[in-house]
Amino acid sequence: MRIPFRILNVFSVGADPFSGNPLCVFPDARGLSTATMQALARQTNLSETTFVFPKETVGSDARVRIFTPSYEMPFAGHPTLGTAHVVADGRASVVLETNAGHVAVSLAGGRAELRAACLPTVTKPVATREQIAAMVGLDAAALDGDPAWVDTGVDQLVVPVVSPAHVTGALPNADALLRYGKNKLGEGMAYLVARDGDGYLVRFFFTQQGSVVEDPATGSACANLGGYLAEVRGERGFVTTLRQGSAVSRPSELGLRVDHEGRSFVAGRVTALGEGTLAWE
Repeated sequence: MRIPFRILNVFSVGADPFSGNPLCVFPDARGLSTATMQALARQTNLSETTFVFPKETVGSDARVRIFTPSYEMPFAGHPTLGTAHVVADGRASVVLETNAGHVAVSLAGGRAELRAACLPTVTKPVATREQIAAMVGLDAAALDGDPAWVDTGVDQLVVPVVSPAHVTGALPNADALLRYGKNKLGEGMAYLVARDGDGYLVRFFFTQQGSVVEDPATGSACANLGGYLAEVRGERGFVTTLRQGSAVSRPSELGLRVDHEGRSFVAGRVTALGEGTLAWE
């Protein structure tokens, strides 16, 4: 078996080739089983790896399956943008089939923008404010309003905090994340958000095999922040910028746009870093 792959960074910053969130794309995954795709995602050991198949429905350009090292995702932001860059091959737009639905992506000048898979749904957490704050080593007084589960393609816990200092000073606890912040996929998580000038400073923590991992740039959570601002705070018809990843030495910039209907659009720079072929018997 020989299968080509591409390595890209998504939400990269300026000319820095090692900024943003890394992604591995297998542009022709025909013939691969689900078990093999999961094994390959475990082999790359990136936050997500994607596999491209011929389209299955009218109105799309390709079908995409997204895997973490542990499980398959219905939707994720940076894998969708990076995969669209590969599938488009110079075209200005593509539509990808994901397990969460069709996602339209526009591309221009090395930058890609996706429309979230669906309009947001917002759910009140079962955990208390004190329990949610404790998940990330903060006091309840650090919260800026009520946290909420938001789903624009995958559900995540949005935790607004008072200041950027609370974002940078957070100390996540794996046991507490799994106890109070578990989503539908069984993953503990928290997405910390604070206003920072005319944009936002954010960090995304999640559990993996009992440990806490910090994501350099989380497009799906960016879309969910748009849903939170639209549905919880009534903010619509705006454009802003999110900064993420500095705490893990992967500075990233994410563009967020929310239209007047409350739909989120997430944008960022995509940098192609390399390609190769995996081979095994």
